[in-house]
Amino acid sequence: MLDKLKRIEEKFEQLNARLCDPDLVADMELYTGIMRELKQITPVVEKYREYKDAEKRIEEAKLLLSENGLDRDFREMAQEELDAARELTEKTQEELKILLLPRDENDDKNVIVEIRGGAGGEEAALFAGVLYRMYSMYAETKGWKSEILYANETELGGFKEISFMIEGEGAYSRFKFEIGVHRVQRVPETESQGRIHTSTVTVAVLPEAQEVEFEINPADLKIDTYCSSGAGGQKVNKTSSAIRITHLPTGVVVECQDERSQYKNKDKAMKVLRSRLLEAEREKQNSAIAGERRSQVGTGDRSERIRTYNYPQGRVSDHRIGLTLYRIESILNGDIDELIDALITADTAEKLKEQEI
Repeated sequence: MLDKLKRIEEKFEQLNARLCDPDLVADMELYTGIMRELKQITPVVEKYREYKDAEKRIEEAKLLLSENGLDRDFREMAQEELDAARELTEKTQEELKILLLPRDENDDKNVIVEIRGGAGGEEAALFAGVLYRMYSMYAETKGWKSEILYANETELGGFKEISFMIEGEGAYSRFKFEIGVHRVQRVPETESQGRIHTSTVTVAVLPEAQEVEFEINPADLKIDTYCSSGAGGQKVNKTSSAIRITHLPTGVVVECQDERSQYKNKDKAMKVLRSRLLEAEREKQNSAIAGERRSQVGTGDRSERIRTYNYPQGRVSDHRIGLTLYRIESILNGDIDELIDALITADTAEKLKEQEI
């Protein structure tokens, strides 16, 4: 590990030296790449230097304690310094192990979230709307931008399906743990006898794919235009600005009707299509790897039930890590950091365990 850390520190110094080159400003792409790489390795270098400083303090304290004729008070101070430095060394070693774990290349990307009503009909569609609101409010607390790409609204204001983009640094790193089936248990407003109903909603999370990552042959696309539709005739765009794109080789269909401009809808639809195809390719590659990791935070399969929202008991339970929180109202208002942080901690612990095997 120490050899690896030395190499990272050397690279850090080299990158900083390159930033001093006045000609670099003319090449913005190269400059941006260097800044991005520096940002990624800076926490590692800072922690490594903290570790080296603690090691130096250990050696100095040992040297003092080896001297003859050292008075009692001074010896006690040196021993306290030695103990504190050793404790810091152990702590920074563990932190460095985490910082050196393989990094998900998609973590810093924008994210496309797709929510679909599952079992439960209108009640599932209404809860899809609740989840959309929860994620939108969460994005707002992070200072991220949320934008609807496609929505199929029901008469009662729910969504059979809604897809939206969250733009913000690190968005995918937080939202990727939301993939799967979300279950809700509550008494629907239409239930006259007060019986609790169980419904499900599926959530898919895709990192936004850039054009350079996944090229699409225009000949593989079938593009249709149509008039937008809305619930009960509301929010209806009478012009044929809505777009439906079919990727013929895979059969993947993407729709976008949020904008009044056909061009803008097509641009958004292509973003979703590119991200879906890239994700499908990644899943295919992952499944081909023998002994693929199945961590305790789940496989990411959309058929996997990951969380239950129980309204009568006021609780939210994440089944992957056995975490239950009794504050459903604040969670549905976007306060989901505690859930996500716990999932990230569990995922990190699993990766560290695998690294030790």
